[in-house]
Amino acid sequence: MSDEHYDPQALQAKWQPRWEELDPFRAGEDAGDERPRKYMLDMFPYPSGDLHMGHGEVFAIGDVLARYWFQRGYNVLHPIGWDSFGLPAENAAIRRDAHPAEWTYANIETQAHSFKRYGISFDWSRRLHTSDPEYYRWDQWLFNRFFERGLAYRKGGLVNWCPQDQTVLANEQVVAGRCERCGAEVVRRELTQWYFKITDYADRLLDDMAQLEGWPDRVLTMQRNWIGRSEGADVRFEIEGRDEPVTVYTTRPDTLYGATFFVVAADAPLAEEICAPEQLPALEAYRTEVAKLSDIERLSTDKEKTGVFLGRYALNPVNGERIPVWAADYVLSDYGHGAIMAVPAHDQRDLDFALKFDLPVRVVVHTGLADPGETGAATPGEGKLVNSGPLDGLSKAEAISRIVQVLGERGTGAAAVNFRLRDWLLSRQRFWGTPIPIIHCADCGEVPVPDDQLPVTLPDLRGEALAPKGVSPLASATDWVNVACPKCGGPAQRDTDTMDTFVDSSWYFLRYCSPGFEEGAFDVEQVRRWGPIDQYVGGIEHAVLHLLYSRFFTKVLYDMGMVGFTEPFTRLLNQGQVINQGKSMSKSLGNGVDLGEQIDAFGVDAVRLTMVFAGPPEDDIDWADVSPAASQKFLARAFRVMAEAGGASAPGAGFATGDVQLRKITHRAIDEVTRLVDSYRFNVAVARMMELTSAARKAIDSGPGAADPAVREAAETLAVMLSLVAPYVAEEGWERLGHGPTVTHAGWPVAEAALLVRDSVTCVVQVAGKVRDRLEVSPDISDRELEELALASERVRALLDGAPRKVIVRAPKLVNIVP
Repeated sequence: MSDEHYDPQALQAKWQPRWEELDPFRAGEDAGDERPRKYMLDMFPYPSGDLHMGHGEVFAIGDVLARYWFQRGYNVLHPIGWDSFGLPAENAAIRRDAHPAEWTYANIETQAHSFKRYGISFDWSRRLHTSDPEYYRWDQWLFNRFFERGLAYRKGGLVNWCPQDQTVLANEQVVAGRCERCGAEVVRRELTQWYFKITDYADRLLDDMAQLEGWPDRVLTMQRNWIGRSEGADVRFEIEGRDEPVTVYTTRPDTLYGATFFVVAADAPLAEEICAPEQLPALEAYRTEVAKLSDIERLSTDKEKTGVFLGRYALNPVNGERIPVWAADYVLSDYGHGAIMAVPAHDQRDLDFALKFDLPVRVVVHTGLADPGETGAATPGEGKLVNSGPLDGLSKAEAISRIVQVLGERGTGAAAVNFRLRDWLLSRQRFWGTPIPIIHCADCGEVPVPDDQLPVTLPDLRGEALAPKGVSPLASATDWVNVACPKCGGPAQRDTDTMDTFVDSSWYFLRYCSPGFEEGAFDVEQVRRWGPIDQYVGGIEHAVLHLLYSRFFTKVLYDMGMVGFTEPFTRLLNQGQVINQGKSMSKSLGNGVDLGEQIDAFGVDAVRLTMVFAGPPEDDIDWADVSPAASQKFLARAFRVMAEAGGASAPGAGFATGDVQLRKITHRAIDEVTRLVDSYRFNVAVARMMELTSAARKAIDSGPGAADPAVREAAETLAVMLSLVAPYVAEEGWERLGHGPTVTHAGWPVAEAALLVRDSVTCVVQVAGKVRDRLEVSPDISDRELEELALASERVRALLDGAPRKVIVRAPKLVNIVP
């Protein structure tokens, strides 16, 4: 390309193969490498097609940080891989009468090509795919370790079932009662499934959040709410006609005297156990209707309350009162113990139910509000206890303490902690996932596949053989299913479910440290060398699922002695969404924007720069409101500055004799951009680069000229800074400035303190809240001197009629005058 003309496509064609040859982003593996280390990671993509605009944003943002630490002289690990198991590949294989691997690996190669074109600073030597047997072998190995520790177990129960995908969903994968993948309405179904016992780690998942100072508060709040720790009491109720008492959990044991009925989850086995024989037909009919509802619908406060009287009575343990036992859908079988004491005066759902079925409403907390039985509005607030025998007159805290003591003395209850979090349901009735390494033997029970027989690889199924049938497609592969028991040698069957793909992504970041390691899931020493991850970048949609599961895995591995930290991600950055015309992009709306087409039209650098410059990284980017064309024009100006400076002078002469004013602008830019990148304010950092470009251009055109040392200093600084957001033009500029082989390791410039001192600052003078003048003053000016200058201003004096009532001075930048 010519010296004058900026051609982004030519730069891409030149530098992409050069990077392939130089391999400048490979992490140093030499044990003697004394450079400080940084592990920078972007959430790995799913290979559903080529890269889209969302990928363009998140990887541009992540690369700003990775390249910044390369420039700071760190040994940076910035790997890439693919989360390549999952339903989309399986569904595509059914449509194409093919194997899911064909679609998956073709898409991986397409994305890999696009990533290289996009100039992301990945260490390609550590590339992995979770659908490779070499990877999922270690999923299975870890499953066996969890099984040995009692953290993987199988049980029957009601699960979320997607009728379209014909598979089980974890609670976290049900959004507003629908499957998060396909949008089908989710139903409840009785199945025997595998679970990870994440609830054993609930307290630690909460407590260890104190370590996560580098995480957004929003994510921490979402996780706290999902884990949902609450303190209360377990209370045992005797049920007439039943030998064993039934335990309920309540956060308000102080309201026990207000319990006027008892509710059991309609779909819990307990409901059938308690039910009087004459009420069984009504219960069965009701359960059929309840099975059609999602948990979200059942818990909705807007839903009309329904239920069935079970023909039994419970005895309130504090006063011996007989209260009727009902089955209802607003109580869930997996919350607490699947039953509740209903206190309608102080719980809205209980009150709605009581009013629907004409059950008593008894106020036991005096809140000063009207009787709920008359108003239909429960009073859940705090107040003094009433109608509660020995608790009358006590506050909530006092009453809770007292009633827990009484329950303990009587042997009818005790203080307890409960969690909203449920164990992680990991069984999936689909093919394209990690087979669960368990063999079922009639004599030996559940037998793990021996480690030396791992991986259990997938059989060769394709096309219609993968179609959903309500059981896993693996069940049809009888030659694969039927095996000898590893313990007794008798006939046995493999487990035919596959693991939730979130298992794959819960530890992949550890595998990157030693992707070719064959003696274990990862090389423990390499993980100790690199871990934990210093910076993780990805979407807020993973706040509860992937991030929570990864934290759980890390804690288990810590307990196993395999990692030396309990939190995997030190700092977390969540990017916003790329939208168009105020809405999410979709084919149906016709507002989609193709990343590849944008790159063809404007070049990689312009697209990346636009993504970063659009606003704070956590904000959404509306592509209709930004301009990659304007970014391209800026990059052309920056290119000409670097090219002209390189043509006018040679490197190495020193900058001290250069134009002082331009040097000050350059060093202020260095200082500000450094602080801005450290604080994730990338868009403002780009603005400072633009200002530096303009200052250098002015110096070339109407100042000391391109040969001045200060112009070269500005141009070299610009090349290094631009490498974070526009790597192609930065590389070319660096080369034009006489340097090589790559700008990646040029070294981040350091601001000289003497050049940061300002000779003057601009003081804004306001009168009655409006800006009326601006004064150039010394940075060291006193409040008194500044006030005198402001009051002496002709513009200010023209607005004042006599002495002002008040003058507020904030030297050296503000004077506010109240007339």
